[in-house]
Amino acid sequence: MVDNLARKLDNAPKAEIEISEAPVKWCSVSLAEMVERGKRLEASSYDINNKKSINTILNCKYGYFELVGENSLVKRAYHAPRFKRNYVTKDHERAVGFLGSSDMLDIKPQNYKYITTDLANRLNLFCPKNTVLVSCSGTIGNVSYVTKTLLPFAFSQHIIRLECKEYSGYIYCCMKNQNIQTQLQSLIYGAVIQEIEPEHLSRVYIPNAPDSIKAKINDLIMLSYDLRDESNALIDQAQALLVKELNLPPISEIKVDTLDKSKSVQTFNVKLSEMAGRADASYHMPIVDAIVDILKKNAAEVTTVGDERISKSVVLAGVFKRTYVEEEYGYPFLGGKEITQLNPKTEKFLSKAIHKSRYEKELKVTENTVLVTDRGTIGTVALVPKHWNNYAVSQNVLKLIPANNDIAGYIYVFLSSECGGILLRRQTYGSVVDMIDNHSLEMVEFPILKNQDIQKQINDLALQANEKRYQAYLLEQEALKVLDEEVIYAE
Repeated sequence: MVDNLARKLDNAPKAEIEISEAPVKWCSVSLAEMVERGKRLEASSYDINNKKSINTILNCKYGYFELVGENSLVKRAYHAPRFKRNYVTKDHERAVGFLGSSDMLDIKPQNYKYITTDLANRLNLFCPKNTVLVSCSGTIGNVSYVTKTLLPFAFSQHIIRLECKEYSGYIYCCMKNQNIQTQLQSLIYGAVIQEIEPEHLSRVYIPNAPDSIKAKINDLIMLSYDLRDESNALIDQAQALLVKELNLPPISEIKVDTLDKSKSVQTFNVKLSEMAGRADASYHMPIVDAIVDILKKNAAEVTTVGDERISKSVVLAGVFKRTYVEEEYGYPFLGGKEITQLNPKTEKFLSKAIHKSRYEKELKVTENTVLVTDRGTIGTVALVPKHWNNYAVSQNVLKLIPANNDIAGYIYVFLSSECGGILLRRQTYGSVVDMIDNHSLEMVEFPILKNQDIQKQINDLALQANEKRYQAYLLEQEALKVLDEEVIYAE
């Protein structure tokens, strides 16, 4: 009976979308549409902006297709089953990196966990090259793409995999378009944890385009990700040069003989003269002293980050109440979790009128500034790319202003290295919320290499990597522009 009524109503004249000037916006929905959407009654499923987005796609010049369906470019949409995560250490013989829905956005994932390859294979957690990834739990609609960088990793069940028949770069670009993003948001269910399911994607409409335009967009995205992979290879090359020049062994191979293992709790002794005003055990861990000894043995000099030859300043912004405004009236604002991404969503804009003074003194960043997270996951390091010029960065991120561009890349490479990370995190303090501050970062030990040509080479490799990331960003923006101008809004 419901089906009959739905069909009758569906054949009736469709209600137009009405957007009143009243504070509460509304629209009417046919019973047929409610049945089609699984009898969902929440207003968000029939959001006016979603209807506008759907209509935009349905009325575009070249037609449309369902993201998942018979005529789709997507061969399969799925996510992994839920499973108990039994993490292992990095040194486990069968360890493989495991990425969640936020980690997959990192241009070069670093702070990830490990599971066994046996578990990853059994649950089909690996993804083939050119798979489009879409977050489906928590934050919905984040998009990534599997190329050389992500290929070795296993992925969480909170990510929908889109395996494409062809033109995977085109599908990736479509998934980043605001019209498709709006459609994804309308599919969300869940009162506590927001989610979408792979089967929901059959109700997402994608603009069609001639093969020539699909190929054009696809190639731009592929080139963009090729540049990202190349940038990561340059960083790896720089790290290898650093390790070789300083004769740094893997952390697991550094011998520490000062631990007393005869007791149930391992202990070590520290001389009063070496306390440096710190009574917390983590500051005095023997592994830190062992690393510093290696640096002193193999470097020309071990100074600190605060040395004027290394940095002009380290800026810690004060705590303040943020006032957000519309884009045209504000500074694009990045949080600590976003600094590892190439093109993070800048959905927040700090008021220029209210925060101008603080922005100029504490929050503004420019190309080749080194960023270091100071709480939460402490010690995540990023090098500001050109397209972040004049962004505002959270007070939870330290801004290290290099002495010049001849040292900026080298600073980034050392601080993001395994040993550099340990020296950074050594400075952590706090009883409730762990953090480091600007003075702590200035005290981090920093090696100047004996071979200045090698140091310059490391620096140049990092800056080249940063330039490639900027070019990758430009290519993706061009692809998005082509999709808008030549497909969705084409006359």
